[in-house]
Amino acid sequence: MEIKICQSCGMPLNQSTFGTNKDSSKNKDYCCYCYKNGDFTQNFTMEQMIEHCIQFLEEFNKDSEKKFTRKEAILQMKEYFPSLKRWKK
Repeated sequence: MEIKICQSCGMPLNQSTFGTNKDSSKNKDYCCYCYKNGDFTQNFTMEQMIEHCIQFLEEFNKDSEKKFTRKEAILQMKEYFPSLKRWKK
């Protein structure tokens, strides 16, 4: 089974973390932290989103086999985020 991820921040998605559309239906592209009531919760640039996400590195590393340094994680996000729906050009 393919794991769905937020197309803004890259967080894994499930029923409890889906964002919401204007009609309160679940939005399966974005998480509840990035997308609520049909709008993005923050008017971030991709670079600002990376800076926001890096503050959760310790939590990410806790559940991950590979532990990333801050620098490694930022480099990974800079490579990966442009492939996400919100940041595609």
